[in-house]
Amino acid sequence: MTSDEPRPAHRQIDAPGLAPGPGYSHAVSVDVPGRLVVISGQIPLDPAGNLVGPGDLEAQTRQVFANLEAALTAAGARWEHVVRLGYFLRDAGGAPVVRAVRAEFVPEKVAPAASLVEVSRLVRDDLLVEIEALAVVPAD
Repeated sequence: MTSDEPRPAHRQIDAPGLAPGPGYSHAVSVDVPGRLVVISGQIPLDPAGNLVGPGDLEAQTRQVFANLEAALTAAGARWEHVVRLGYFLRDAGGAPVVRAVRAEFVPEKVAPAASLVEVSRLVRDDLLVEIEALAVVPAD
């Protein structure tokens, strides 16, 4: 790693006996000191508070990831610093769609720990997805 490259905030842990996860790590180790950034569950609302993609999981997920990226940027963090993602889907069958959109935002070398939970509803009936994040920004 050159001095221009960001230091990784975490190390992925490969656990013997566990099948590899598609785009996530079973365990992540974080070296401290660093700054913890906790991002609340993001929903598919644009900056004006309007729902993006009614009934369209892909459009809603893309907006959620854009919102997560905005929150990360505001906190001085990047996707490379994300150590955990929590997914809440109205239909877990949409996981491949969510993974495809995630790949547009989260660099392939970054595989945060993750959980995906199917829920009966979210804060609004027209929401299909909500995603939360946890990041650790290394100390300078």
